[in-house]
Amino acid sequence: MRFGKPKRRRKLGYDEIGGLSTEAKNGILAIVFFVLGIVALLSFLGVAGVAGEKLDFILSIGFGAVRWYIFIVFMALGYLMLRPDEHNLRIVHVVGLLLLVGSFSSFIHLVWHSDGLVTAAKFGYGGGYFGLVLSWPLLTFTGFLVSLVVLVALFLIGLILFFDTSLETLLRPIHSARLLIDKVSGKISDQQYEKAKRSKDMQAEEDYEDDEEEEFSAKEVGEEDEEEAEPEDDEEDEDEEEAALGDTIDQDSHTIQYTGAEVELPLDLLSKNGSKPTSGDIKGNQIIIKRTLQHFHINVDMGEVNVGPTVTQYTLKPAEGVKLSKIVSLNNDLALALAAHPIRIEAPIPGKSLVGIEVPNVSAATVSLRELLESPEYKARKSSLTIALGKNVKGQSFVADLTTMPHLLIAGATGSGKSVAINTLILSLLYQNSPVDLRFIMVDPKRVELPLYNGIPHLLTPVITDVKKTINALKWTIAEMERRFELLSKSGSRNILTYNKKAHDKLPVIVFIIDELADLMSTSGAEVEAGIIRLAQMARAVGIHLVLATQRPSVDVITGLMKANIPARVAFSVASLIDSRTILDLPGAEKLMGRGDMLFLTAELGKPIRLQGAFATEEEVKKVVRYLKDKSNAEYIDGITEKQTGVEIGSGVDDEGGEDELLGDAKQIIIQAGKASASLLQRRLRVGYARAARILDILEQQGFIGPADGAKPREILDPTVAEEEYDEQKHGDLEVEDEDESDYEEGEDEPEEEKTEDSEDEEVEGEDEGDYKEEEEK
Repeated sequence: MRFGKPKRRRKLGYDEIGGLSTEAKNGILAIVFFVLGIVALLSFLGVAGVAGEKLDFILSIGFGAVRWYIFIVFMALGYLMLRPDEHNLRIVHVVGLLLLVGSFSSFIHLVWHSDGLVTAAKFGYGGGYFGLVLSWPLLTFTGFLVSLVVLVALFLIGLILFFDTSLETLLRPIHSARLLIDKVSGKISDQQYEKAKRSKDMQAEEDYEDDEEEEFSAKEVGEEDEEEAEPEDDEEDEDEEEAALGDTIDQDSHTIQYTGAEVELPLDLLSKNGSKPTSGDIKGNQIIIKRTLQHFHINVDMGEVNVGPTVTQYTLKPAEGVKLSKIVSLNNDLALALAAHPIRIEAPIPGKSLVGIEVPNVSAATVSLRELLESPEYKARKSSLTIALGKNVKGQSFVADLTTMPHLLIAGATGSGKSVAINTLILSLLYQNSPVDLRFIMVDPKRVELPLYNGIPHLLTPVITDVKKTINALKWTIAEMERRFELLSKSGSRNILTYNKKAHDKLPVIVFIIDELADLMSTSGAEVEAGIIRLAQMARAVGIHLVLATQRPSVDVITGLMKANIPARVAFSVASLIDSRTILDLPGAEKLMGRGDMLFLTAELGKPIRLQGAFATEEEVKKVVRYLKDKSNAEYIDGITEKQTGVEIGSGVDDEGGEDELLGDAKQIIIQAGKASASLLQRRLRVGYARAARILDILEQQGFIGPADGAKPREILDPTVAEEEYDEQKHGDLEVEDEDESDYEEGEDEPEEEKTEDSEDEEVEGEDEGDYKEEEEK
């Protein structure tokens, strides 16, 4: 006889023992819905036999004249079941569908048969009994007009629930229709219509509006104000003030002015070649995850499953008292149990008390750029610098605003998707902005990707491939930034948006793109870094943005100062944890899948978001470039890549004369020591390495010293000339000292103090030389 606790048999689910996958069940349900829709349509037409007649009678009594739309409902349900990755059929969708059908049926029933609702339902008129359910109580208790208002409201709520969208998105076609009517009637011009049609511009202006700016925008759109007009004297005074301000701005207006035709890109240039992901057995994976964690004494409750383009995220809620670090440490065990690699654990999911386990899909989906540009998230943008990045782990489109970033750093291993990301970024901006509003400066030392854009009207200069020209372009951009700050100061504007509202000639936004930063940092790192940091610190308010990309995410390329001034970063797949920390200051990028799989981090997010980047083929890029070239010509600005005079980017070198102010002192120190090195100049002149190295480069160009020879100090090429120069300088200094002594010999004791100070300086200098010689010998 057994007195122990009876062993409870675990009930095995259908999905666990030879069950069907989620995709298979969804496919079966889709076929069922399609068949029901076709049978309903055939029964309405009277070609479905006796069964069709019975079905037609039932649907007529139930739905009345609305039964003809049942076919559409069944077909829509079948379509949704075929796309579970993007449109999961949830309870909220069912509720929305019921509200749509019920409110529409009731509306039809109420409008056409308000006198005899019950009689009409018996004979299958109006909305049938389904329409009678809402129309009869509403008409009885609220009256005819209130009933109509309630039914319209329920219909809108059903649309919002079923399509999972916002009321603003639903009402946007009405706004577009009103603009089209105004255009046809002649109230607004074609240019004003195109400008007002872009809701992003209107919303961006509202962020910076005040009372005066509202009057300006109202005048620009051309809408008639129905409020009472102010006295004529006040209006004349305001017009005079605006005209005076306009004259002031025009006198200082910038030279970047595009005179060609504005071009609007059609979406037909991009293809819809997207694909669907295959997630595998979702139910089975949930069971495996829960059982594996139970083996390590971790109890969890499995939550919802999010199917993304690249990975499927399984959410779970740990029991109370379970440390998240224990779940994170089981990464390899879960990968072994699921037979999937790599697995990324997000603990916790931001904003939720859940843990997310991201498992790679059996087959990843391709996210086309056109799909993102047509998404509601992109259409609801509030800025003309919105970037279509990709889709998140839920399959939702994700966009970001370059204005709020305001600069972007992109890094990842070779072939991980950096160049494609830059192409999609450029195309996203081109589809929103004309050359009047946006201009590019592109740098591509690799000479592979960005030269495709040569000739488009948005470029300020042809694509730069030379390092020296890149430095000159950085200096030109810094000078442009300072000039824009002067314009904003004179006009009393906070930023470029408020300035463009007041000025007659708008200042375009400038986006400076560098495709490979590592090549520039290896050749002229000090100047490139100084220029980038200065622009990153100050250029946001004047509409200048940086986009930097590199395939070598090391600390000598992505320096600490760069990361401090560029908080928005995109990390693609990297080789090691160290590279991930170099880019994001966090782990995770080493577990990405490649081919556009990325982590996106900004200062607002706090934790990175995993995205599958948008994909644009080379053929699509060529189509866009060809279209822009055909519609308008490029207007380059001369002098951007030429030597910039009077611009300093932090190296201490005056570009006007090409020499450093400490060059003479450096020559004396080198002559005294007999050799030249950066460490010697750093110690004696008390300057940084960048400035000391720059001084050595200038001396080498002048033929004073030889080239670098590894770690050895540089040699003086012409010691005779160097000694003669040193003697002349020393002799000139002695003559000046003699003149000074003769001036002081008339009875003052100051020369003695001066000699004492000189002698002390010479002693200190002698000690420095001795220390330096000892260091060289060591």
